Amino acid sequence: MRPSKEQYYLNIAREIAQRSTCFRTKLGAIIVKDDVIVATGYNGAPRKTKDCEERGYCLRDKLKIPHGQRYELCRSVHAEMNCIINSSRAGVSLLGGDLYLWTQNREAEPIESLPCFVCKKLIINAGLNRLIGSTKKGSFKIYFVEDWVREWQDKDIIDDKNQYGTEQNSVETFLDNKE
Repeated sequence: MRPSKEQYYLNIAREIAQRSTCFRTKLGAIIVKDDVIVATGYNGAPRKTKDCEERGYCLRDKLKIPHGQRYELCRSVHAEMNCIINSSRAGVSLLGGDLYLWTQNREAEPIESLPCFVCKKLIINAGLNRLIGSTKKGSFKIYFVEDWVREWQDKDIIDDKNQYGTEQNSVETFLDNKE
């Protein structure tokens, strides 16, 4: 059976996630414009620096920092950021494009793909139209960037109804990772 365009591009993002060097989650991102992949990215340390795999541990795990918080203490550049940066390095405009994001946990199970607040701001300013993210059931959900903008105009950024880390920071997950 032939996959939909959304599933096709999300499958490619899933493969890109396998290059991730993050211990907590593996993310892969692609940006598609006019039905052409114009950029890819995965989460990992900045070019020519040591990543968590090379160091043998996650600094944020060591400091017991919950998901979705204190990203300034993370070695990785997020997949969405790397995708946007890579398009810039190639001189490609992202205006009107779509970002596909695949996210999986340590056990290689798909989880809800949501960008953090910093990545959402980058996605908005890059002029992207939609984010198509994987779900924990292996399908996808479509988010419209204009909805984020409208929500942030009416409410504060902290009131965002779709926040990265809420699933990973559930009481059960927090207790499992506390050891």
